Amino acid sequence: MTLLDKDLGEVTRVGDTVTIVFRRRYAKPVERVWAAITVPERLADWFCEVEIEALRPGAAITLFFREADVRATGRITIYEPMRTMEWTWPQPEGGESVIRFDVEADGAGARLTLTESGLPLKDGAGNAAGWHAHLDGLEGAMDGVRTSWAAILESEGRVNQIYKDRAPASLA
Repeated sequence: MTLLDKDLGEVTRVGDTVTIVFRRRYAKPVERVWAAITVPERLADWFCEVEIEALRPGAAITLFFREADVRATGRITIYEPMRTMEWTWPQPEGGESVIRFDVEADGAGARLTLTESGLPLKDGAGNAAGWHAHLDGLEGAMDGVRTSWAAILESEGRVNQIYKDRAPASLA
């Protein structure tokens, strides 16, 4: 797989936190992209196991990375079907980041913007590499193809140094 600059996320310092933004275009309709980011079985194909209490603001969303033995429960803060889903993600040292997916039609395909904001400074480059690796499997998930944990780790390892090199020096 060739790594293209357009696939790289942006890592930006915002006050005492970090914001990560990825923009990807898919040759799939909005409905397929939306299902891959909101249906638990599709989320498990590219991201992690997910339990969603209900698709509405205030509902619990539990993320479980079985291979890493990490579980976190946040709350859905925005849910606009076929457009936006946002939730909180508790951080290990306290506080929480905010995960936001925005989907829009783009010709015969769809454009996805993923934003994680409110991250501790030290987590910027590492989380960017992690999101990059998970997003590499998103298109397959739209067709019901699961990305293995080993493939995610391999992808993350491949891009980790790139994000460390590109991250603002103020994140160190």
